[in-house]
This record gives sequence, structure tokens and C-alpha cells, in this order.
Amino acid sequence: MAMETYASRNIDKIHTDVLSQSRQACYKARDAFFACLEKESHKKPTEIGSVGLQYPAECKKSRVEFEKNCRPAWVKHFDRLYCRNKTAQRLLEDKEIRRGPLSLPQPYTFKPTSSS
Repeated sequence: MAMETYASRNIDKIHTDVLSQSRQACYKARDAFFACLEKESHKKPTEIGSVGLQYPAECKKSRVEFEKNCRPAWVKHFDRLYCRNKTAQRLLEDKEIRRGPLSLPQPYTFKPTSSS
């Protein structure tokens, strides 16, 4: 009965320190997971996250922490954001390679004739 009266008394009170601590824990777990993704980017992704994100098995432990410390909607949001940023980065890097004058292959159609 003591818990019921405590809960009914504090229904409108928001514990901002608890919210801030959980948000900071989520950000820390997210950063650790994405750092692992960058570090292990040369390995083949074998695990599947949300929204099509794939990651190597070496990052599974940090992924579990990420999912444990963050709300599912946040995990999905951060995964989408990471995939979108990686796609944009890849497209920008491709365009850097393609910049400059085009070097098209020139077919050799005319044969030199000897005029004697």
C-alpha cells in the first residue's frame, strides 16, 4: 500500500536526471557500436540489424549493449541515419574519382596510307 500512495503522489513529477542518464548511456552504447563498425569495416558483415543494416560478428557484443540501452525506435532511427550517411559518403567519394576530364577510348578508324 505504501508503493501505491507513493506512485499516486508523484504521478506528475518527471525525473529528468534518470532520463538524462539513460539517454547518455544510449549515446555511449551507440557510439561504441558504430566505432566497432568502422574498425571492423574490412570484414564481411554476417549479422543483420534493423532497417537492413549488416555488421560483422565481432560487433555483436556492442550491438547487444546498444539495443539494451536504447529504445527500439531510437535504435531504428540511428541505424537509418548511419546507413544514409554511409550511402551519401560513398556517393560523394565516387564522384571525386569521376571528376576531371573524361578520357574516352578513341577508336583507330583511319589507316595511314603511304602516298608514293
